[in-house]
Amino acid sequence: MMKVYEIIDVIEKTAPPGIAASWDASGVQVAALRQEISRVAVMLDPSLVNLRRAVDAGADFILAHHPLSMKPRFPNVCDDYLAILSLLFTKNVWLYSAHTSLDANPRGPVLWLAHVLGLEDLRVLEPVPGAHAPFAQTSPAALNPGDREDLESGPTIPEGFGFGFTGVLPKPVPYADFRAKLAESLGKKDWQRCGPKPECVSRVACCPGAGGSILQEALRCGADVFITGDVKYHTALDAIAGGLRVLDVGHFILEEEMMRRFAEQIANELPVAVSFFSGHDPFAGEYC
Repeated sequence: MMKVYEIIDVIEKTAPPGIAASWDASGVQVAALRQEISRVAVMLDPSLVNLRRAVDAGADFILAHHPLSMKPRFPNVCDDYLAILSLLFTKNVWLYSAHTSLDANPRGPVLWLAHVLGLEDLRVLEPVPGAHAPFAQTSPAALNPGDREDLESGPTIPEGFGFGFTGVLPKPVPYADFRAKLAESLGKKDWQRCGPKPECVSRVACCPGAGGSILQEALRCGADVFITGDVKYHTALDAIAGGLRVLDVGHFILEEEMMRRFAEQIANELPVAVSFFSGHDPFAGEYC
């Protein structure tokens, strides 16, 4: 058993609320009366299906990446929001969101793809103004064995907090080879793309989740490719005009893996059971 505030303290070492975006709703989503926690569930989306699975498995504290709601609202409609509140209140379960507070810390699992791709000279794309507090050290447990060796050999880590990252490959590679490596890393062979295809790839920019808003930062850093999700029509036109290859690999796949690794990290830091509950890409064929 562990006190709830002790669990939140561990989470916030890697996802400090002070670096969250001003529009965000990171932090406690639903409080509970219980103060002793025995089982933590980690997931990307706090959907009704996922929360029921976690509660049925005995979780009394749930850590999700995405918030339950971006704006306060009354539970005045018989929908999933009401059902979620009813479930959590009835079962006396905490719900916490580490959203942009996790996204903006490049010492956390948000950099997992950079380690897999072997990027060097890592830098933040869009710094958080005035946020210069010390980082929590990335736990090697949050990395796969191959990535752990890379981390221990001393890859660069960006200074400061911020959204998205950029880095360079050890040596330029043909675009086809880079695409094959990315497909292997994601476990996904196809995705939306726009902008001119470069002959070789050296500098890579990435923003897990929806990163269209920092396209200009990816252009300014001289990236050959920009990896993100949820790219909109006019963002694609801007990428074409700027001569940047944008790979929209999907919102889900980048952040699902980030939360899986975050679960592994905190499992090694907490003396209670921690389980990751995988979700489903809403754009996958079987869910369309």
